[in-house]
Amino acid sequence: MTGWKVHDAKADVWAVEDGLLVCRGDKGGWLGTEREYADFVLRLDYRLKPGGNSGVYLRAPETGHISRVGMEIQILDDNAPQYAKLDFYSTPARSITSSHRTSGPASRQANGTRWKSTRWAGQVVVTLNGKKIVDADLDRCLKDPAVAKEHTGLTRSAGRIGLQSHSERVEFRNLRVKEVKLQ
Repeated sequence: MTGWKVHDAKADVWAVEDGLLVCRGDKGGWLGTEREYADFVLRLDYRLKPGGNSGVYLRAPETGHISRVGMEIQILDDNAPQYAKLDFYSTPARSITSSHRTSGPASRQANGTRWKSTRWAGQVVVTLNGKKIVDADLDRCLKDPAVAKEHTGLTRSAGRIGLQSHSERVEFRNLRVKEVKLQ
């Protein structure tokens, strides 16, 4: 847990078990890096239980509604019946906050999947199991006044990387962050 800080949850909800970084559930809040990152490549593996709901925060501040004042990549078992009527923006294949849509059919997740998030000065790319599912031009998203007003985090130049959980157990492993220096 060195280098990480628990936010909005009891400290013992997040732990390391058998080499996995886990949230045991029970309204786990989020676990954020102690330092901030600007441009980076993030790779990780995650596993949800059926019906699970989690997320990864990018450029997050320490407080606030992070999916608005930072950015969130949704991790959600969108095959679960309780999520059948979620709007277009809430499924993992389609979201980088509710400010961006991707084209094409949904890419359903399976337990134990891997994804990569890359942030390059106004661009966020998410790859799930080798397939690009989000390629968001944040500058283009911000041209919509409603998006710019609701999602102020899209303009952040740095922040914490965070792992989020609602109430179910979620497991992460093989977390790797590589900072990128833009010229």
